[in-house]
Amino acid sequence: MQSFFSVAYWTLFFFIPALTMRLLAEENRSGTIEMLITKPVTDWQVVMGKFLSIVVLIGISLALTLPYYITIWNIGPIDHGAVWTGYLGLLLMSAAYTSIGIFTSSITNNQIVAFLLALLIGVFFHIIFDVFANNMSGFLSQLFDYLSLSTHYDSVTRGVVDSRDIIYFLSLILMGLVGTEVVLAKRNATK
Repeated sequence: MQSFFSVAYWTLFFFIPALTMRLLAEENRSGTIEMLITKPVTDWQVVMGKFLSIVVLIGISLALTLPYYITIWNIGPIDHGAVWTGYLGLLLMSAAYTSIGIFTSSITNNQIVAFLLALLIGVFFHIIFDVFANNMSGFLSQLFDYLSLSTHYDSVTRGVVDSRDIIYFLSLILMGLVGTEVVLAKRNATK
Protein backbone atom coordinates (compact mmCIF):
# COMPACT_ATOMS: atom_id res chain seq x y z
CA MET A 1 0.00 0.00 0.00
CA GLN A 2 3.01 2.30 0.39
CA SER A 3 3.23 2.78 -3.39
CA PHE A 4 -0.48 3.67 -3.49
CA PHE A 5 -0.01 6.29 -0.74
CA SER A 6 2.97 7.86 -2.51
CA VAL A 7 1.08 8.07 -5.81
CA ALA A 8 -2.02 9.46 -4.07
CA TYR A 9 0.18 11.99 -2.27
CA TRP A 10 1.27 13.54 -5.57
CA THR A 11 -2.03 13.03 -7.39
CA LEU A 12 -4.01 14.86 -4.72
CA PHE A 13 -1.42 17.66 -4.74
CA PHE A 14 -2.50 18.54 -8.30
CA PHE A 15 -6.10 17.31 -8.13
CA ILE A 16 -7.28 19.35 -5.14
CA PRO A 17 -6.37 22.81 -6.52
CA ALA A 18 -8.24 21.83 -9.70
CA LEU A 19 -11.31 21.00 -7.59
CA THR A 20 -11.16 24.15 -5.50
CA MET A 21 -10.21 26.71 -8.14
CA ARG A 22 -13.79 27.35 -9.11
CA LEU A 23 -15.50 27.36 -5.71
CA LEU A 24 -15.47 31.10 -5.03
CA ALA A 25 -13.58 32.55 -8.01
CA GLU A 26 -16.39 31.73 -10.44
CA GLU A 27 -19.03 33.03 -8.04
CA ASN A 28 -17.11 36.29 -7.66
CA ARG A 29 -16.68 36.63 -11.43
CA SER A 30 -20.29 35.88 -12.33
CA GLY A 31 -21.79 37.81 -9.42
CA THR A 32 -23.66 34.84 -7.91
CA ILE A 33 -21.79 35.39 -4.64
CA GLU A 34 -24.10 38.33 -3.98
CA MET A 35 -27.14 36.07 -4.25
CA LEU A 36 -25.51 33.61 -1.87
CA ILE A 37 -24.66 36.37 0.59
CA THR A 38 -28.26 37.62 0.68
CA LYS A 39 -29.41 34.21 1.94
CA PRO A 40 -29.71 33.74 5.71
CA VAL A 41 -26.29 32.07 6.05
CA THR A 42 -23.10 33.43 7.54
CA ASP A 43 -19.80 33.69 5.71
CA TRP A 44 -18.45 30.90 7.91
CA GLN A 45 -21.31 28.60 6.88
CA VAL A 46 -20.61 29.30 3.21
CA VAL A 47 -16.91 28.56 3.69
CA MET A 48 -17.55 25.40 5.72
CA GLY A 49 -20.15 24.16 3.23
CA LYS A 50 -17.73 24.49 0.34
CA PHE A 51 -14.87 23.01 2.37
CA LEU A 52 -16.87 20.02 3.55
CA SER A 53 -18.22 19.33 0.06
CA ILE A 54 -14.70 18.92 -1.31
CA VAL A 55 -13.47 16.92 1.71
CA VAL A 56 -16.46 14.56 1.44
CA LEU A 57 -15.79 14.15 -2.31
CA ILE A 58 -12.17 13.26 -1.61
CA GLY A 59 -13.24 10.96 1.23
CA ILE A 60 -15.56 9.11 -1.13
CA SER A 61 -12.77 8.89 -3.72
CA LEU A 62 -10.42 7.42 -1.12
CA ALA A 63 -13.12 5.02 0.09
CA LEU A 64 -13.40 3.70 -3.45
CA THR A 65 -9.75 2.59 -3.20
CA LEU A 66 -10.50 0.25 -0.27
CA PRO A 67 -10.71 -2.77 -2.64
CA TYR A 68 -6.92 -2.42 -3.10
CA TYR A 69 -6.51 -2.78 0.65
CA ILE A 70 -8.92 -5.74 0.85
CA THR A 71 -7.20 -7.49 -2.06
CA ILE A 72 -3.75 -7.08 -0.53
CA TRP A 73 -5.10 -8.23 2.84
CA ASN A 74 -6.46 -11.41 1.22
CA ILE A 75 -3.15 -12.10 -0.53
CA GLY A 76 -0.99 -11.92 2.57
CA PRO A 77 -0.18 -10.21 5.85
CA ILE A 78 -0.54 -6.46 6.00
CA ASP A 79 0.09 -3.81 8.64
CA HIS A 80 -3.48 -2.62 9.20
CA GLY A 81 -2.45 0.27 11.44
CA ALA A 82 -0.12 1.72 8.81
CA VAL A 83 -2.82 1.42 6.15
CA TRP A 84 -5.48 3.19 8.21
CA THR A 85 -3.10 5.93 9.31
CA GLY A 86 -2.07 6.25 5.65
CA TYR A 87 -5.68 6.94 4.76
CA LEU A 88 -5.90 9.36 7.71
CA GLY A 89 -2.78 11.14 6.42
CA LEU A 90 -4.28 11.45 2.95
CA LEU A 91 -7.51 12.88 4.38
CA LEU A 92 -5.66 15.39 6.58
CA MET A 93 -3.39 16.45 3.72
CA SER A 94 -6.39 16.76 1.40
CA ALA A 95 -8.27 18.89 3.92
CA ALA A 96 -5.24 21.16 4.30
CA TYR A 97 -4.89 21.62 0.53
CA THR A 98 -8.63 22.14 0.24
CA SER A 99 -8.53 25.01 2.72
CA ILE A 100 -5.60 26.54 0.83
CA GLY A 101 -7.47 26.12 -2.47
CA ILE A 102 -10.63 27.73 -1.12
CA PHE A 103 -8.57 30.63 0.20
CA THR A 104 -6.89 31.23 -3.16
CA SER A 105 -10.26 30.93 -4.89
CA SER A 106 -11.64 33.63 -2.62
CA ILE A 107 -8.93 36.20 -3.37
CA THR A 108 -9.30 36.18 -7.15
CA ASN A 109 -12.01 36.21 -9.79
CA ASN A 110 -10.04 34.01 -12.18
CA GLN A 111 -10.11 30.22 -11.85
CA ILE A 112 -6.71 29.70 -13.46
CA VAL A 113 -5.09 32.23 -11.14
CA ALA A 114 -6.72 30.48 -8.17
CA PHE A 115 -5.37 27.12 -9.40
CA LEU A 116 -1.85 28.47 -9.88
CA LEU A 117 -1.84 30.27 -6.53
CA ALA A 118 -3.00 27.11 -4.75
CA LEU A 119 -0.24 25.15 -6.48
CA LEU A 120 2.34 27.80 -5.58
CA ILE A 121 1.37 27.81 -1.91
CA GLY A 122 1.17 24.02 -1.99
CA VAL A 123 4.68 23.78 -3.45
CA PHE A 124 6.02 25.64 -0.41
CA PHE A 125 4.40 23.20 2.01
CA HIS A 126 4.99 20.16 -0.21
CA ILE A 127 8.58 20.69 -1.37
CA ILE A 128 10.34 23.99 -0.60
CA PHE A 129 10.13 23.92 3.20
CA ASP A 130 11.56 20.39 3.09
CA VAL A 131 14.44 21.54 0.88
CA PHE A 132 15.15 24.48 3.20
CA ALA A 133 15.13 22.17 6.23
CA ASN A 134 17.65 19.82 4.60
CA ASN A 135 19.98 22.65 3.56
CA MET A 136 20.05 24.55 6.86
CA SER A 137 21.01 23.73 10.39
CA GLY A 138 19.94 24.71 13.87
CA PHE A 139 16.72 26.51 14.63
CA LEU A 140 15.91 27.37 11.00
CA SER A 141 16.23 23.73 9.98
CA GLN A 142 13.83 22.70 12.74
CA LEU A 143 11.40 25.47 11.83
CA PHE A 144 11.30 24.58 8.13
CA ASP A 145 11.10 20.89 8.99
CA TYR A 146 8.03 21.61 11.13
CA LEU A 147 6.47 23.71 8.35
CA SER A 148 7.01 20.95 5.78
CA LEU A 149 3.81 19.05 5.10
CA SER A 150 5.73 16.01 3.90
CA THR A 151 7.37 15.62 7.32
CA HIS A 152 4.00 15.39 9.06
CA TYR A 153 2.44 13.28 6.31
CA ASP A 154 5.33 10.78 6.43
CA SER A 155 5.03 10.58 10.19
CA VAL A 156 1.32 9.78 10.04
CA THR A 157 1.65 7.27 7.19
CA ARG A 158 4.28 5.32 9.13
CA GLY A 159 1.58 4.52 11.65
CA VAL A 160 2.52 7.14 14.24
CA VAL A 161 -0.37 9.44 15.13
CA ASP A 162 1.37 12.23 17.02
CA SER A 163 -0.48 15.22 18.42
CA ARG A 164 2.05 17.56 16.77
CA ASP A 165 1.07 16.24 13.35
CA ILE A 166 -2.65 16.53 14.05
CA ILE A 167 -2.19 20.07 15.41
CA TYR A 168 -0.15 20.99 12.32
CA PHE A 169 -2.82 19.81 9.90
CA LEU A 170 -5.68 21.33 11.90
CA SER A 171 -3.79 24.64 12.14
CA LEU A 172 -3.19 24.71 8.40
CA ILE A 173 -6.86 23.92 7.75
CA LEU A 174 -8.04 26.57 10.20
CA MET A 175 -5.72 29.23 8.74
CA GLY A 176 -7.04 28.60 5.23
CA LEU A 177 -10.68 28.65 6.32
CA VAL A 178 -10.35 31.72 8.54
CA GLY A 179 -8.44 33.51 5.77
CA THR A 180 -11.26 32.71 3.36
CA GLU A 181 -13.88 33.99 5.78
CA VAL A 182 -11.92 37.21 6.29
CA VAL A 183 -11.71 37.77 2.52
CA LEU A 184 -15.46 37.13 2.15
CA ALA A 185 -16.32 39.42 5.06
CA LYS A 186 -14.11 42.15 3.62
CA ARG A 187 -15.80 41.89 0.22
CA ASN A 188 -19.23 41.93 1.83
CA ALA A 189 -18.39 45.04 3.82
CA THR A 190 -17.28 46.93 0.71
CA LYS A 191 -20.42 46.06 -1.27
